Amino acid sequence: MPFHRYVALGDSFTEGLGDPDPARPNGLRGWADRVAEVLATQSDDFGYANLAIRGRKLKPIVAEQIEPALALSPDLITIHAGANDVLRPKVDLDDLASAYDAAVERLSSSGAQVVLFTIFDPGNTGIYAALRGRMAIFNEWVREISEKHGTTLVDMWRMRDGDHATVFDTDRMHLNSFGHQKISFAVLDALGVEHDVAPLDRPVLPTLTRSEQLRANAIWTRDFLGPWVHRRLTGRSSGDSVEVKRPTLGPI
Repeated sequence: MPFHRYVALGDSFTEGLGDPDPARPNGLRGWADRVAEVLATQSDDFGYANLAIRGRKLKPIVAEQIEPALALSPDLITIHAGANDVLRPKVDLDDLASAYDAAVERLSSSGAQVVLFTIFDPGNTGIYAALRGRMAIFNEWVREISEKHGTTLVDMWRMRDGDHATVFDTDRMHLNSFGHQKISFAVLDALGVEHDVAPLDRPVLPTLTRSEQLRANAIWTRDFLGPWVHRRLTGRSSGDSVEVKRPTLGPI
């Protein structure tokens, strides 16, 4: 059956960072917009809202987005949360899971179809390798919560077709347009929604010499890692001055 009211919750992943479109709210498209575009073709009265804010951790997402979402009486809800918590130096994964469990129970009890996500597998090399263990533990909690409440699960941990680097933007933290479309297809497939969207070409990464790699890493550290660390040290978030992308249901 077609969906009529879709509300997306979460952080920068759902807001759409890395998939720019100046004509859209916040200048972003993203996988949730891409899902909504397909769903809109299957219903004459389709509405879409996106309450996600970049930088939000799990508990603020629950506190700020759950009730406004339910007030819109959605029949489809997607929620991605926890990644920003897992990236912090210290995190209580059991406490995080307990908060997520309660939130998903609240969402699923509304009667809406709920979609959850695991975090991608960073592998044993690269900037996120040291966090692989806690990512895996958090993902097991997400799978358990999904099974408990009968939600749909998009298991990004098990999406291994191709080089991870080709789906990430230059900040190495957010998906690029190819990656966002890839996730939109995964969501639609998980929901059993057929589509005929033409797939984007997978980006071809240049082969860098050792010196070029070091220079690229230095630029990334200056432009992305440094500001991220500074925000953590000063208690600020990239989403502090960002407005909700699509606060009410509307056509897309």
